[in-house]
Amino acid sequence: MDSMTFGKYIPVNSIIHRLDPRLKIGALLIFLIAVFFDAGFIGYGIMALFVLVTAFLSNISIKHILKAIKPMLFMMLFLMVFNIFLINTGDVIFTIGSLKIYSGALFQSAYIFIRLVLIITMTTILTSSTKPLDLTLAIENLLNPLKRFGFPAHELAMMISIALRFIPDLLDEAKRIMKAQASRGVDFNEGKLAEKIKSIVSLIIPLFISAFQRAEDLANAMESRNYNPEAKRTRYKSLSWKGHDTIALIFTGLVSMSVIALSFIL
Repeated sequence: MDSMTFGKYIPVNSIIHRLDPRLKIGALLIFLIAVFFDAGFIGYGIMALFVLVTAFLSNISIKHILKAIKPMLFMMLFLMVFNIFLINTGDVIFTIGSLKIYSGALFQSAYIFIRLVLIITMTTILTSSTKPLDLTLAIENLLNPLKRFGFPAHELAMMISIALRFIPDLLDEAKRIMKAQASRGVDFNEGKLAEKIKSIVSLIIPLFISAFQRAEDLANAMESRNYNPEAKRTRYKSLSWKGHDTIALIFTGLVSMSVIALSFIL
């Protein structure tokens, strides 16, 4: 559980922290679109360099980013193996019995791994460099034009903010439950499959109960303060778009467009 860092804000002074949260969300969306274009290793190299520069400017340690990637390694490996055995394009690299491994499968597996690493890294930088309240304001501000069509922009932004805020709390609660269960003799690392399932159940059920209790407490607190999502609201903090936000958006757009252009050239 200590390796889970998604959703945790790191209060340090950096250029990325001072950027407008609307810019960071928009830049992330542009980046994610470019990631899914097949620009080859040259294009992914450009994007990896962009990510490294962004991580350096955010003053977020590589160790913190690696902790965010670590829980996803199993899914990455699963997808890579799945593609290796199913894709039959390119030249045959080697044969395992009656099973043939193609070059196209290896390239696609490598692309999937690189894409997931880039996505997780950029998302981690966003959540680590932006306060949950600022994310809520940015999401609501970006969705404001949809209010004309009856879209619940404020409610959606509030739900996302609460979900991001609950992630670190639930992880801390899970660690406390694991320590409590371990003190009672529960072993989460060893034992047969049936014993491991019982151990996981002894963790999941109390965690769900705790999550529902936290949600109920939060709902009661909001209701006691007469919270009304449809009421006209004022802002304690207003977002301000500055010149460096425009420069960052243009730079992100140029990098993403260059990668997209490479995908049509290569």
